[in-house]
Amino acid sequence: MISPLEWKGGALWVLDQRLLPERETWVECRSAAEVADAIRAMVVRGAPAIGIAAAYGMALAVLHGVPLAQAAATLRASRPTARNLFWAIERMEERGGALGAAIAIHREDVEACRAIGMHGAALVPPAGRILTQCNAGALATGGYGTALGVVRAVRDAGRPVVVFAPETRPFLQGARLTAWELAKDGIDVVVVTDNAVGHLIAKGEVSCAFVGADRIAANGDVANKIGTYPMAVLCGEHGVPFYVAAPTSTLDLATANGAAIPIEERPADEVAEIGGRRVVPVGVAVRHPAFDVTPARLVAAIVTEKGVARPPYGDSLARLA
Repeated sequence: MISPLEWKGGALWVLDQRLLPERETWVECRSAAEVADAIRAMVVRGAPAIGIAAAYGMALAVLHGVPLAQAAATLRASRPTARNLFWAIERMEERGGALGAAIAIHREDVEACRAIGMHGAALVPPAGRILTQCNAGALATGGYGTALGVVRAVRDAGRPVVVFAPETRPFLQGARLTAWELAKDGIDVVVVTDNAVGHLIAKGEVSCAFVGADRIAANGDVANKIGTYPMAVLCGEHGVPFYVAAPTSTLDLATANGAAIPIEERPADEVAEIGGRRVVPVGVAVRHPAFDVTPARLVAAIVTEKGVARPPYGDSLARLA
């Protein structure tokens, strides 16, 4: 099973997702600060995987005599949107930063992904033509994946499945990461440009959409990789079910709605440059929000390891949590 994180030799090793699919290179992290740097630089990315990495970062702090509060502050500052990051830090604080607690968080995430896959597979129509966004697969979790965990569960049940993966500019998580892990797993995947999504949906080529989430508010509003909101709007316009797959650690019931979710703005150079070559004229402003918020009214169901939540989400998510 693909997993982007591994604990060995007293250190956390993370698969450098910036270099895929050209090279499979592992980065060694021996301190909470190094884990925070890896999260910030997107060496490791995806909300569940970020949470797991942060848990190991807290354990590293304890192992090296760094105050737990100091490590927690460093890790919390790495990326603001992913709820799993803060959830994992809170859980590690409760358990004194014990390495065993971090290992348990990692193991439980894989188990949760498999349960999400099972619940979500029941929602996939027979044609099995699934649209996704970004990478919500094994690379974004402890292994198996959330949205792509659903894909794997459909495949494992012997049913036909093909995934449409928008490239997901500017980091190209769809073109590089989703395509890489699905092809490695022998699952049919088709990469499309971000602006081809409406065309595919309108032509009836998509059975349903499954995406992951970085944070889900109490009312069911969902923060996910930028481009998710317009995808949901297009699905709604054409009657295509739009589903969200995420573990309950992504739920933020203390946040009333999506307007209160912090949205990370990343460096302009990630947009202005492609492969080290500048494509935006010097002096021209660039906005680079990393996430958008999909209103709950556009979400047909939210699939978690504990079951499927449906509207009204204020009630159903509270019951699952």
